[in-house]
Amino acid sequence: MARGKLRDLSFFLSPMVLMVFLFYLVPLIMTVYISMTRMRNWNVDRYLTEFVGFYNYERLFYMFQHDPTFKAVILTTLVFVGITLMINVFGGLALALATFFINERPASSYRLLWLLPRMSPIAVYSLVWYYFFHGSEIGTLNSILMSLGAISEPIPWGQVTPWGAWSVIIFVNGLVGVSFGMIVFTSALNQIPRELVIAARVDGASSWQISRRILIPMIKWHLLYVLTWQFLSLLTTYPHLFLLVQWDLVNRDYGTTLALYVFNTAFGRGEQDQGLAAAAAVILSIIGILGGFVTLKVLKFERMMKRPRGDF
Repeated sequence: MARGKLRDLSFFLSPMVLMVFLFYLVPLIMTVYISMTRMRNWNVDRYLTEFVGFYNYERLFYMFQHDPTFKAVILTTLVFVGITLMINVFGGLALALATFFINERPASSYRLLWLLPRMSPIAVYSLVWYYFFHGSEIGTLNSILMSLGAISEPIPWGQVTPWGAWSVIIFVNGLVGVSFGMIVFTSALNQIPRELVIAARVDGASSWQISRRILIPMIKWHLLYVLTWQFLSLLTTYPHLFLLVQWDLVNRDYGTTLALYVFNTAFGRGEQDQGLAAAAAVILSIIGILGGFVTLKVLKFERMMKRPRGDF
């Protein structure tokens, strides 16, 4: 009987295993191989068989030591991922908890409002914030502050380095990411029996006490999922950053993360260096794997996977 269950499980898992193999493992293997060649300008015939070992990784290490631009890319990646991750997770949790304690009709309206950035096309959404943070008088933020007398001349917000540029890219991406956490946490909170909340209210518990002692402990799985997913997503995201940098709204050095650096190096204007981009992509993948593993360890994923004592 155990063999039958294992066979059924293998049958249902086989499509997903095949997709992981075709769309993750095979590209990863190809990326590792290209990172050990001199591939440039997509000249496959000339460079694909020119094996250079770890030369591209040595170039990246040298750039990390001596190239201020590449150092800015690494620093921007750390700041962007770290701060935006906290905003996405805890902002989404705060929104879900806040709408949990109000009537369903206004709560649905608030959730829909926060979903608008996610439903908007990337180009349209980025264009809205391009004009909002524009460094001239046409910028919405500058216009408001100048009309209030807070500033006397326009401020190029995205060109103020480093925190000006970081603030813009964190704000633009954080506003989108918060909605994802809100959806997941709202779904989780709605599965909790309302009787628990009612009983706590009868005992005189406040909304904060109910959230801290009842609601949040009961959605640990969802916290783990959102934190891990958002970390991996932020580590590899670049579409919004690409547009803001290309439109010169954000400083190129402090608006470029490692993911965007990989894209620009492989597909950007001028000479394209796919070997160097592939090496950076491999390092990015290693960081993602290690970061995901550490997240699971810190949040005690193995303990949550153990069977309850009453199960046999």
